[in-house]
Amino acid sequence: MIDAPDLSLAALAPLLLVFGAACVGVLVEAFVPRDRRHAVQVAVALVGTVGGFAGTLLLAGTREVTAGAALAVDPAGLFLQATVVGLGALALLLFAERSLDPARSAFVASAAVPAGSVRDRELATSSRVQTEVYPLATFAIGGMMLFVTANDLLIMFVALEVLSLPLYLISGFARRRRLLSQEAALKYFLLGAFASAFFLYGLALVYGATGSIRLSEIRESASAEGGGVLLVLGLALLVVGLLFKASVAPFHAWTPDVYQGAPTPVTAFMAACTKVAAFGAILRLLYVGFGTEEWTWRPLVYGVAIVSMVVGAVLGLTQTDLKRMLAYSSIAHAGFLLTGVLGLGADGAGSGLAATMFYLLTYGLTTLGAFAVLTLVRDGDGEAVHLSQWAGLAARSPLTAAVMGLFLLALAGIPLTAGFTGKFAVFRAAIEQGAWPLVLVAVLASAVAAFFYLRVIVLMYFSPPAVDGPTVGVPGVPTTLVLAVTATATLVLGIVPGPVLDLAERAAIFVG
Repeated sequence: MIDAPDLSLAALAPLLLVFGAACVGVLVEAFVPRDRRHAVQVAVALVGTVGGFAGTLLLAGTREVTAGAALAVDPAGLFLQATVVGLGALALLLFAERSLDPARSAFVASAAVPAGSVRDRELATSSRVQTEVYPLATFAIGGMMLFVTANDLLIMFVALEVLSLPLYLISGFARRRRLLSQEAALKYFLLGAFASAFFLYGLALVYGATGSIRLSEIRESASAEGGGVLLVLGLALLVVGLLFKASVAPFHAWTPDVYQGAPTPVTAFMAACTKVAAFGAILRLLYVGFGTEEWTWRPLVYGVAIVSMVVGAVLGLTQTDLKRMLAYSSIAHAGFLLTGVLGLGADGAGSGLAATMFYLLTYGLTTLGAFAVLTLVRDGDGEAVHLSQWAGLAARSPLTAAVMGLFLLALAGIPLTAGFTGKFAVFRAAIEQGAWPLVLVAVLASAVAAFFYLRVIVLMYFSPPAVDGPTVGVPGVPTTLVLAVTATATLVLGIVPGPVLDLAERAAIFVG
């Protein structure tokens, strides 16, 4: 006899709202006339994501486990869900802004048309937009929300696929530079398939070693029987699959090419939301599933954190494309985040978890804002992404340069910005747990990485503008809203971060 799972629809409401909006978006594609489809899709996607965000806030403080304990609606999971869906709603606004003006649209009119064909050239200035990006992005957001609350390896794998498959598709939807976009999507798909295979093989090995795929039961088995070779190998394969999604070196090969080739709103979406989802899953897997025993994962995390910080900081120095530079910035920040992963106490809760969640929030907001500014600076081929094109930008548009400078300073970790507060929090948590050598490496890598952020600021303010330089577009309401929220949050979380840090501290609880 199979017992029915103990389901709480209230606890599942945020997920149901987001997945429901995605399903409605699929029906909109089938039944709504093309000329009205875009507005309806934007409304449906925003209603679903904003509703999901409101649902997570209403559930704050809940420590309820649903779906037969396979899904944990705990304080940490709700904080991460709120971060994912909030950033996702802002990213959807960027999708909508660019699509309102066909001449500036980020998304191809018809993805099925061969790149470079006569029909493709005809559609380049068409008012049509591939509106399937909205339900696909909403499905990805739902998958990310499921990912950070999965207490079961099988549910985690399903969530991994649900969030990944839409991203593979929409990465190839760029209206301009279509071949580059399609190449990026193919690379992302192939490498993502390998990462999923690693995760699935790791799942099989862990099940063989412990007889369970439930994280709490895996931890009990590992504590009782010790770490066998099969269990350690399974853990390593699971972590590889998750580190790929988090763009942690040496599993980062897809990141620069995909960030460069994907439509810029999609790049912003991936950079902000996927990072939160991947690290949320890493935290839950390591601390709920494997505990804090030294033999298991700490040496592995120590090593990849150092590699990621060094690779991101050093290779970022050589980049002349802003999107690729921000990609290597993402790789370096993944290493900084891993210092927070090492900063938890033996009970799996405490300042390390709170600091990491706070860092994820600040990094997501700052990166989303930086890519939003990038969509405004344009040349004849779309966004002006080469560094030389940003020379003298402050003379052309002082406000645009100032906002971009704020985000770059935050990414560099300069005091009075959210980036400094986030780095300080994770570094302090790591030092408290004795990981001061890793923090020393992180501080040195931060100093190196600061150079390529400051280089852009120097170009904008201290270089003469080119005669045939790019134009700076006037943002519409959606992009203005995104920039207002992200810039304000970057300043507020740098000057008065106390309330949000306290909220993260109260939410730093995993329920196994």
